[in-house]
Amino acid sequence: MPKDILKVVIIGDGGVGKTCLRNQFIHKRFTNAYKATIGADFITKEIRTEDGKKVMLQIWDTAGQERFQSLGVAYYRGADACLLVYDVNNFITFSHLDHWRSEFLKQSSIPNDSSAPSDFPFILIGNKIDLDDRVVSRRQAKAWSQQNSPRAGPAIPCFEASAKDGTGVEEAFTHIAKMVKVPQMELDMTNGSEDAVSSGRRGNSAFSIDTTSITGAGPYSYREGGSRGGNRGCCAW
Repeated sequence: MPKDILKVVIIGDGGVGKTCLRNQFIHKRFTNAYKATIGADFITKEIRTEDGKKVMLQIWDTAGQERFQSLGVAYYRGADACLLVYDVNNFITFSHLDHWRSEFLKQSSIPNDSSAPSDFPFILIGNKIDLDDRVVSRRQAKAWSQQNSPRAGPAIPCFEASAKDGTGVEEAFTHIAKMVKVPQMELDMTNGSEDAVSSGRRGNSAFSIDTTSITGAGPYSYREGGSRGGNRGCCAW
């Protein structure tokens, strides 16, 4: 039976909690150990829309380190939506949102003009709201959203969440299906697995599936070791 698949890319500075957000949404799991993502990898989860339609979210987690940003073109192309993540306790990560957004549009070959912002589906997520060091207010986030939204369309949706306790995570990810006109991909059922056969603009991709999620990896999907001390959890809104 045909299902809808949406390619979703998560971008933002290193350490803002992109991987933690995805893990909380997919696995309902959080860890304080920090390992920088190298390159990108994806996990796919099936969700059901309010009208009962099944949608597969293919969620790409990308590296935030500058030395890996040249790989973006390989992972951004064909995206149906983009999550822009910042740390509400770190203003620098918020100030870099303009760069991340413009870099995504550039490497995805999506037209964009400062006088007429792109109507590509972005979602803004302020992470780590479980901490008490907030320096970026909701008002500032909404102002950024309005400034970077298409004049004729709605403002970029803003969410705050905590990947540590799960607050707001489900709402942010499931909102994607409400924003995007989903391209249909045919899934070939063979020996208990599903292969995504491209019928859209992305090219072929394949992955295995169980009842709740699909996991797959790109060529740079391994992790870079390292641990960050303290109890700074990953969160979003």
